[in-house]
Amino acid sequence: MNRQMSRWNSHESCNPPPPQENPRVLITGGLGQLGVGLAQLLRKHYGTENVILSDIKKPPAHVYSSGPFVYADVLDYKHLRELIVNNRITWLVHYSALLSAVGEANVALARKINITGLHNVLDLALENCLRLFVPSTIGAFGPSSPRDPAPDLCVQRPRTIYGVSKVHGELMGEYLHHKYGLDFRCLRYPGVISVNTPPGGGTTDYAVQIFHDALSTGHHECYLRPDTRLPMMHISDCHRATVEFMQTPECQLSLRTYNIAAMSFTPEEVAQEIRKHLPHLKVTYNPDSVRQTIADSWPVRFDDTNARRDWGWAPAFGLEELVSDMLSSIREKRTNQGLPAS
Repeated sequence: MNRQMSRWNSHESCNPPPPQENPRVLITGGLGQLGVGLAQLLRKHYGTENVILSDIKKPPAHVYSSGPFVYADVLDYKHLRELIVNNRITWLVHYSALLSAVGEANVALARKINITGLHNVLDLALENCLRLFVPSTIGAFGPSSPRDPAPDLCVQRPRTIYGVSKVHGELMGEYLHHKYGLDFRCLRYPGVISVNTPPGGGTTDYAVQIFHDALSTGHHECYLRPDTRLPMMHISDCHRATVEFMQTPECQLSLRTYNIAAMSFTPEEVAQEIRKHLPHLKVTYNPDSVRQTIADSWPVRFDDTNARRDWGWAPAFGLEELVSDMLSSIREKRTNQGLPAS
């Protein structure tokens, strides 16, 4: 494939578009846990038509009717380029990825999507002077990383293809920023907890499932040990952090990749908090060796001092607020579906 990678081979660097125009945003992998909610928030800021959601799957009716949606496969460089050019895209949010547990079950596909797909996006962002956001993760750390807390800069030796691909993304983005001026931005997300999307094969998914089980059967079987502490965040904090970070003038950023934190809890702690609302919740523990090993290699807490200092990051949800919000949202959803909501 003949790519016009002129910026790789010349001293030309990216100049940002004029600030008075609203950004034109393309979100890849938009039907996963994060894309739809982020699109809603960005559309409130910049107008519905300026935010285009994309994926390789057919969107549900409510997503299709809420704003522009297009088919986009991150492995199809030429088509992706066409979308960026035809829609005058200026910001690209790259959410296409296979997550930790799913990636371990299909390493070849994870490598293709998480690394080859990323390379396509990096090349196109450079060629078209885009502001590029690529999320990273707690999974970018490994067993030799400091765990409590994990700082922004430290040893990273992840043991999953997901983590390895995310470290690769962090480093490639930073390299292209320093060499060519690419406006690359990356946040290391904790486990993200939300109602609207079913768990997608991550190691922190139990923290979504436990709420659904609490309101349906009253029993949750957890695939992690009760004392497994991991950093977590309510999805609305995650969306807000992403938008605030993307809006921050480049001159305020001392790093290209930041940790963001909200809370850290164990399965036992979240269960206890749920029992304040639903005293009869029963939790049994049946650790799954793959996911437990992954969780044991991840940080217990994030140090997000730099994000707080550089661009004013502050979470709104702690554990108490998260549990109340999740239970009331799932109750409402079950009621709307005609299901009992205990």
